[in-house]
Amino acid sequence: MRTRSAVPRRPLLLAVGAGATAALLAAGMGTSAFAATVFSDNFDDGNYSGWSKSGGTWAVSGGVFSQSNASSELARQFAGQTSWTDYQVQARVRPDGFGSSSALVGLAARSSSSTKMYRLALLGSGRAELQAVNGSQITAIGSASVGASAGTWYTLRIEAAGSTIRGFVNGTQIASGSNGLVGAGRIGLVTAHARGSFDDVAVDTSGSTPTTPPTSSPTPTPTTTPTTPPPTGTPPPSTSWPTPTSSVKVDATTNVSGTFDGGMKRYYGIGDGGQSESQDPMFVLSAGATLRNVIIGAPAGDGVHCEGNCTLINVWWEDVGEDAATFRGGSTYTVDGGGARAASDKVFQHNGGGTVYIRNFRVESSGKLYRACGNCSTSYQRHVVMDNITAVKTKVLAGINTNWGDTARFTRITADSGTRICVKYKGVPKGSEPTEIGEGADGVNCIYSPSDITWR
Repeated sequence: MRTRSAVPRRPLLLAVGAGATAALLAAGMGTSAFAATVFSDNFDDGNYSGWSKSGGTWAVSGGVFSQSNASSELARQFAGQTSWTDYQVQARVRPDGFGSSSALVGLAARSSSSTKMYRLALLGSGRAELQAVNGSQITAIGSASVGASAGTWYTLRIEAAGSTIRGFVNGTQIASGSNGLVGAGRIGLVTAHARGSFDDVAVDTSGSTPTTPPTSSPTPTPTTTPTTPPPTGTPPPSTSWPTPTSSVKVDATTNVSGTFDGGMKRYYGIGDGGQSESQDPMFVLSAGATLRNVIIGAPAGDGVHCEGNCTLINVWWEDVGEDAATFRGGSTYTVDGGGARAASDKVFQHNGGGTVYIRNFRVESSGKLYRACGNCSTSYQRHVVMDNITAVKTKVLAGINTNWGDTARFTRITADSGTRICVKYKGVPKGSEPTEIGEGADGVNCIYSPSDITWR
């Protein structure tokens, strides 16, 4: 599995149709401390439930949401909550045909009505324009020539924070300004006298700014990486695998809020035990949840999904299927104790932002222990801190994207002589494949010294 969707396969907190999932914040997002993708839709389920139409001819085909009526004066689809305030919305947008130089295909934020919003539009003239739209009155906040043309995908992003509105095309800011037209509203997909297609819509309230990087950009300086994981009392990695107290077959995902203590029972039964991306997770942890004393047997589907900050204590994967755990939304994820084996690709997949702490952990017969996603639809600067790790017959401990400023820090590592400690990649937009560009300690992205590694 190379690309992980931000859309959960099962509704967690509040479902907006089958394909769009949202952890919607009842009081609005202006004061929320969530650092997560709170709404996303990639249309892979073949429908657009949860969206409300205003004009145009819309359909989903091949995982893409399209408006096909070029004569429609205004065609719009809206989703989310009218109470949303400060957030960013991002989507891949493809103009499929412009009726004139002023025709447009674009993305909307803070839509308080079908005619009042902020809009980032790709125009038939080839320009991109960030607009404050109030009925027929359109105020340009800023614009730039981006060579917009039919048949080409563009990543559009609008950031709204207070009265500051910013627009980005393919990761490059094209406009920024102060405007007080509207303070809250839904997201929208828009065409005017044009045909267009949309995919990978995401709304994020992270304190950091996720981006889809431009084709070429300077390597960002990593933020300060925490040097030690949060304190715990878990002992060093065990040299043997635990014996389950009993076995429990499950047929559906278990949603966890608070703490789930499995009492060292073996849980199994979802998926086919392979790398298929269509498998459901065994456990989904809501923000702040803890999973402890669990043995996950085969088949294990897509393992564990963390939708926000989470803690995994003494969790063992006997035979990793798709991934052992995927960290999707949050800022701090802790894996303390336990182990995993037989992960043909990777054990831990990091799709959200923040830092993953892995300590007192044993990994066997696996591809990678950790991989920061290199081609997700939204790209963050990600960090991993590993301490007291035993790796047996494992190819790589960490794979990170140095062009996005990722870091990996290692202490007290015991590994086979052929294990690669830190492999560097060049992260790319969704739909492309990351390329390996190097490996080894450099004091900037891959941080360890010879004394941190014990070779066997």
